[in-house]
Amino acid sequence: MSLINILKFKCPKCKEGAIFNSNHQLFSFHVPKMHTRCDKCNLKFEKESGFFIGAMYVSYGITVAEFLMVFIIFYFVLKVSLLTAFMVVVGVIILASILNFKLARTLWIYLFYNK
Repeated sequence: MSLINILKFKCPKCKEGAIFNSNHQLFSFHVPKMHTRCDKCNLKFEKESGFFIGAMYVSYGITVAEFLMVFIIFYFVLKVSLLTAFMVVVGVIILASILNFKLARTLWIYLFYNK
């Protein structure tokens, strides 16, 4: 599992094909479209119906990690008020939601890819 290929949202088999239609939609507020198969090696990304339900748990874990990291930095390190720290955390989570969605699905594909 290559972290670089995961962060670039590349196919786990050939490491070249894109998993999503466009990688330039990180901060838009619509759900990114996924390819059903890799355009380079024809690997099917969705193994079965409902395959990506498990990716919600990965996304939840990523969001909790972001929450804790941003909260600790702003509240304990920068010593801002609790309300300010909370507002910053909510803003970061909203802005990172599409990135989290793409990252969680890509990680889920990589976890279940059999060589």
